[in-house]
Amino acid sequence: MKPLIKQTIVIIGPTASGKSDLAILLARQYNGEIISADSRQIYRGMDIGTGKVTRDSVVSHPELVEGSSDSVTHHPQPASALQKKSTQETYFSEGIRHHLIDIASPKRTYNVTHFIRDAKRAIADIRKRGKTPIICGGTGFWIQALIDNQSFPAVKPDIKLRKALGKLSAETLFAKLQKQDPKRAETIDAKNKVRLIRGLEICASLGTVPPEKKKQASRSKNEDFCIIALVPPQEVLHSRIEKRLLERLQNGMIEEVKRLHEEDKVSWKRLESFGLEYRSSAQFLQQKISREAMEEGLLRDIKHYAKRQITWLKRFEKMGADIHWITDPREAIKIVEKNTHNL
Repeated sequence: MKPLIKQTIVIIGPTASGKSDLAILLARQYNGEIISADSRQIYRGMDIGTGKVTRDSVVSHPELVEGSSDSVTHHPQPASALQKKSTQETYFSEGIRHHLIDIASPKRTYNVTHFIRDAKRAIADIRKRGKTPIICGGTGFWIQALIDNQSFPAVKPDIKLRKALGKLSAETLFAKLQKQDPKRAETIDAKNKVRLIRGLEICASLGTVPPEKKKQASRSKNEDFCIIALVPPQEVLHSRIEKRLLERLQNGMIEEVKRLHEEDKVSWKRLESFGLEYRSSAQFLQQKISREAMEEGLLRDIKHYAKRQITWLKRFEKMGADIHWITDPREAIKIVEKNTHNL
């Protein structure tokens, strides 16, 4: 029998570092299921631009289909009604169950508060079935909030203020936030108008974005999580980013954004709010920028985003997080075995 790990394994790192492959490797090693901590992969229809793991087509799973064996079987023939229902309600990739992928419409808001609620439920469900929870994703803010058990201010939307701020550029909004709340400005996406406006909205209501309340006294004493940061050397990471962007463009990333707008009726403003691939593709489709400017700017922005993710990780560690840094995914198993207790 595979060992039961008491801790929740957390795989975090910059974009294109190989987190998803590592999470699947560990899920196989430790009878685990994966909880996605990606602020865009939770949305249906946003597949290519977010780099979702490929979903299994038709599969039979023991915890979902009565009478099946312990193995995962790929079926070439049409699925039964129960199997169809199972694959619609759950997300499996390479036979491993993934949680919090494809759970929301891109026209609706899903924030950190929703993630904490849903991730806690997923962890409890996975534990109840005798498996190991593995959190994987690059949205560090969400992961930190979950680990620190944070709560956030309940500030209602101010429609009038939002309309006024919406007329301003991202640069102006960011400058305003820097003056009103420098600490929040350090970690926010300076080009994401939706998040910038929300930050200013909270400032207008509370005077500043208050420090989140922590229900646990010290992160350093928190033994519930084994945090592994996968950070390849810069030249390797940049090469992967360039290769991946080319593949996404070839696989229909721009067409995906066009479909989201035309068929799913997601507004251009909403698509741009998702940042990076979706912002650049939406701007290109609206003829705001050329194809060349889109590709060059997007590549630059993704590399910069990866740098900021690493900077955030270092700051998280300075704040007390016990992070195990690796450059090679093969190092992860030794860390898990050393830092968790097998039953």
